[in-house]
Amino acid sequence: MPGPTGARPRVVVVGGGFAGINAVKGLRDAPVDVTLVDRRNFHLFQPLTYQVATGALSPGEIAYPLRALFHAAPNVQVLLGDVSGFDLDARQVMLAPTDGAATAERVPYDLLVVAAGSAYSYFGHDEWADSAPEVKSLESALHARSRILEAFEHAEATDDPERRRELLTFVVVGGGPTGVEMAGQIGELARDTLRKDFRAIDPRHARILLVEATDRLLTSFPPSLSRRAAGALEQLGVTPLLDRMVVGVDGDGVDLRAPDGTIERVAAETVIWAAGVRASPLATALGTATGAAVDGAGRLTVNADLTLPGHPEVFAAGDMVRIRDEHGDQVTVLPGVAPVAIQQGKYLAKAITRRVRDGRSAGPFKYLDKGNLATIGRRRAVADLHVARLSGTLAWITWLIVHLYYLIGFQNRLLVLLRWLYSFLTRGRGARLITGAEYEGRD
Repeated sequence: MPGPTGARPRVVVVGGGFAGINAVKGLRDAPVDVTLVDRRNFHLFQPLTYQVATGALSPGEIAYPLRALFHAAPNVQVLLGDVSGFDLDARQVMLAPTDGAATAERVPYDLLVVAAGSAYSYFGHDEWADSAPEVKSLESALHARSRILEAFEHAEATDDPERRRELLTFVVVGGGPTGVEMAGQIGELARDTLRKDFRAIDPRHARILLVEATDRLLTSFPPSLSRRAAGALEQLGVTPLLDRMVVGVDGDGVDLRAPDGTIERVAAETVIWAAGVRASPLATALGTATGAAVDGAGRLTVNADLTLPGHPEVFAAGDMVRIRDEHGDQVTVLPGVAPVAIQQGKYLAKAITRRVRDGRSAGPFKYLDKGNLATIGRRRAVADLHVARLSGTLAWITWLIVHLYYLIGFQNRLLVLLRWLYSFLTRGRGARLITGAEYEGRD
């Protein structure tokens, strides 16, 4: 499949997340020229952003420069840019204007991979984001870190018992893996790391609430592991609030609706959002351009081989898609976790290489589910490996090994391992910093 002038095919990959970088890595030795486009110049290991938000890790330990990742691949170009749209007829990716340019830059392609990811959804209340930061991006994780640490500092400085109680109340919204891990980390921060750092307050008296709209935590896990996770959280001082729907968030706390319809007001200085997911707007843009269906969460419906209907030259992957089976009868939404995106990226590299070399199409993408993991805290975790269900220390060690394996870059693996070893031995956290840049946009 040569390019328009007989040159090597041009492959453009949008998104430097797990799907995007694994697609590019698989194309390094293929007879193609690859352009990787991302609005950030680094790959972020999102499964550990909550540890940045709680001071356990520093940003540079879970992020890796894209140019450094592909500096030894001569057929790969990294382009910093914000994709604003697509011209599928002309086969061009449009980038938002920069440096005062009047028009958008256009990047031509022969084959296109869009893996732009997702963000947390505030269920139609985007105004809540100002009062309840999420921890999916590096910037928001740093902002959340400042909010958490600042709450303890302000509690130390006030003599008003009611104000102190509000400052030492932390609400995490969402009982999935990120919410469970975030609440557990705040519990360890308050009860282990900070317990001797203050004079006027005892951080161990912090009230940590984990709000979940369903009747149990970790609904993607078996009920037995959900119960064990809830028990481990309670040991850390976290109170799960189940069957509670968030109906209001502001700078002073949250409003929760109980099953009987009553509204409870929780006064809290710090609210962290880890509930709901919405696909990147680029999924909707592709759906509009191709007529492909988009669901309520903004996910684009793709064919079984991850191509767009009517556009076999365009692939989409990761959190932003749902997949129609090869018969067109059933649509599957795979979990928005790193292993799915990694497997899809590797599949796309093989599919593109096969098409370029001999014109053959790949078979349907098939996800190999290896199980679920969630950590609650020190020697506390749950693991559903299908062949075995683990909890406690063994699950925690499994979680550590898996995350170190998937982390990008040997240096980052070594640094994170040392950080975790230090934290395990001392119960300390070396990244408990409040910096001015993280307060932008906050009153």
